[in-house]
Amino acid sequence: MKKAVVLLSGGLDSATCLAMGQEAGYQCHTLAFDYGQRHRAELVAAERVARYHGAASHRVIRLDLGTIGGSALTDTALAVPEEESEGIPITYVPARNTVFLSLALGLAEVLEADAIYIGVNAVDYSGYPDCRPAFIDAFRALAAVATKAGVEGHAPSIQTPLLTLSKGDIIRAGTALGVDYSLTVSCYQADDDGLACGRCDSCRLRRAGFAAAGVVDPTRYAGTAAK
Repeated sequence: MKKAVVLLSGGLDSATCLAMGQEAGYQCHTLAFDYGQRHRAELVAAERVARYHGAASHRVIRLDLGTIGGSALTDTALAVPEEESEGIPITYVPARNTVFLSLALGLAEVLEADAIYIGVNAVDYSGYPDCRPAFIDAFRALAAVATKAGVEGHAPSIQTPLLTLSKGDIIRAGTALGVDYSLTVSCYQADDDGLACGRCDSCRLRRAGFAAAGVVDPTRYAGTAAK
């Protein structure tokens, strides 16, 4: 069976990617990162999603991107914005997808995987530079020359099935594939139980996506957070 490494954050996009990879006939090996993010809830969610979908294996790689700093997701001294802002927001984690994809590329080579799935999206997203088509194209070129597999002419393909979909389209596609979005956590500042704030950019995009898809939003909110 052909194999794929699926980057699994515990959010709705990566959960949808996992379901799409399996639908495409891949034996999926999921990969999550404990990178110094503000909360552990997304790591718990990633494990839940991997188990629910019957991933062939699930790994967690530990990093400390908080040592670099510069992001509200890794530095608790920086507040997560709760209002829409212009430009690249402070929730952008410098070089995160570059690092994640590089490690996924290494795992793919060890597993002799045919593909790497990543849930980047260039439509309903927060403006992060490492979610754009230009970044993915550049990494594909890197994968072709950076590894033994690439030099030998069989680098894993970089699959981005969500790249040009709206959040509503993603949710509709995932629902059709049986994704249980109640297992996922998208909030930038979820509490230890995975309850969402309902106010950050990720919560707003998620809530709007369910509304656009015409699907009941299963998100659990903390306290009196707006639904």
